Amino acid sequence: MTFLEIIDEQNYVDEKSRNLIVNLLELAANIEKVDIDNTELAITFVDKEEIKNINREYRGIDRPTDVISFALNDEVEGELEIIGGNQIDYLGDIIICVDVAKEQAKEYNHSYERELGFLALHGFLHLLGYDHMTEEDEKEMFGKQDYILNEYGLLR
Repeated sequence: MTFLEIIDEQNYVDEKSRNLIVNLLELAANIEKVDIDNTELAITFVDKEEIKNINREYRGIDRPTDVISFALNDEVEGELEIIGGNQIDYLGDIIICVDVAKEQAKEYNHSYERELGFLALHGFLHLLGYDHMTEEDEKEMFGKQDYILNEYGLLR
């Protein structure tokens, strides 16, 4: 079993960047006390056209974005709770647009690797239930992001 599955059908991301993301999210999981032996998630790398289509279909926003998370642990009203033994906890999926990541790295004047790490971590924290809809939630989530990125050494 693998904690993190990386789906990159077009080979957008090199091995070094993949390893960085795996190691960063393992650190984040450790900090957040996530049992990586019994937890799974996937990150898929796409281009602008594909993320635009996903954004339009699932969020009703007809433009590209940098990262989208689909959390499978979100509670839905009326949904039955699954009761069972030691099930694998599948957190969900993170979709990252490499084209937007490259643009934002230039715009924010930091490395492409730092931007990929930021986006992967941002998506991961969403899967764990963090959000930035209110000022208080944003402060908490972004504070965690900064802390984990600094601990890993991905500085601006």
